[in-house]
Amino acid sequence: MAVVDDRVGTGARVARWAAEVVSGGVVERGFQVGTVPGVVWLPARPAAPVPLVLLGHGGSGHKRAPRQLRLGRWFAGTAGIAAAAIDGPYHGDRAVPAYQERIAAAGIERVVDGMVGDWRAARDVLTALDEIDAVRVGYLGLSMGTRFGLPFVAAAGDLLRCAVLGKFGLRHPDELPAGMDMAPRLAADAARVRTPVLFHLQWDDELFGRAGQFELFDRLGSADKQLIAFPGGHGTAGEEAIAAWCDFLVRRLTAVRPAGDGR
Repeated sequence: MAVVDDRVGTGARVARWAAEVVSGGVVERGFQVGTVPGVVWLPARPAAPVPLVLLGHGGSGHKRAPRQLRLGRWFAGTAGIAAAAIDGPYHGDRAVPAYQERIAAAGIERVVDGMVGDWRAARDVLTALDEIDAVRVGYLGLSMGTRFGLPFVAAAGDLLRCAVLGKFGLRHPDELPAGMDMAPRLAADAARVRTPVLFHLQWDDELFGRAGQFELFDRLGSADKQLIAFPGGHGTAGEEAIAAWCDFLVRRLTAVRPAGDGR
């Protein structure tokens, strides 16, 4: 990998970039910020800086999981928007066996805070690229992508213009280790969210029931929030749902901002 000097926050972070791979009008580049591996998809030869969507993956997934690849290439190749994903804690190139137990043993608050820092560092490095418009950034992450993504959205404030969240709630599933319960943290962070949110709920979710998901949606502090619901279990995401996520992000990230809007 080539090394690009980049300073993030109060400490030095070095972004290491892999060579570009160009296919079907999409430029793909792997990168690593500190110890965090990621990948970015960019439109080939954009005429002007483009918006960016940050993609958070679900549990047992990774930055190049099939849905991440599909979304990343669709945003870059069809919508003309950059997209990027990083590996979550103990996932992908950072994977370990029994990741849920490892998260619980490390302390859920500590792991969440670390992932918020990882996303902020990745965002800072990516928005420093000439191809990306730093003021038009959104986030998309469901299930574990909301576990770690909602605290990031809350912390990022007006650095993000919109977010798609969901498949998560304030009632901890019995199937997960008790040490992963973060309902109080999520409730507090949700109240701090001000960016527009689309919240996806699976009506028959066997992990996060409707009541807990409704409670989380109610806690979101954004004055502009929408809830969409679809039949099926936790792992279900049909074409209509995926289209709704993409449409929400594209409309929010490509709309002309009104005068005086600081986003």
